[in-house]
Amino acid sequence: MKKNVLVLCTGNSCRSQMAHGYLKTLAGEKAQVYSAGIETHGLNPGAVAIMREDGIDISSHTSNHVDEYSGVDWHYIITVCDHANENCPFIPAPHAKRLHQNFSDPSKVSGTDEEIHQAFESTRNDIKRYAENFVSTYLD
Repeated sequence: MKKNVLVLCTGNSCRSQMAHGYLKTLAGEKAQVYSAGIETHGLNPGAVAIMREDGIDISSHTSNHVDEYSGVDWHYIITVCDHANENCPFIPAPHAKRLHQNFSDPSKVSGTDEEIHQAFESTRNDIKRYAENFVSTYLD
């Protein structure tokens, strides 16, 4: 049976999108992965580019509001930023395992192109390690 996994962030534009891409790829048929925000900010081009560098295409993802998924029977709800964890609206999922891991927000970094790229790469790599651990711990 596929597990329903929700990745939640503030704007569903960057960190949750990267996590969605890795979890979907790594989990395969074991899970149906969704991502959403408590707001919607559109898909971050830096997130799309850094994921493409690792062979994962998230360019067709959309920025969705968590309310769009009401009624889904969640098995796992993962918040990937402190703001979403602290301000998440009530999601009726009595059996869901709720997990939280704050990842740095590369979209907030300013500086040279190299510094911004490094920020996106660092966050992407942290999210990839988290996703690999999640899949091996909860879905295998």
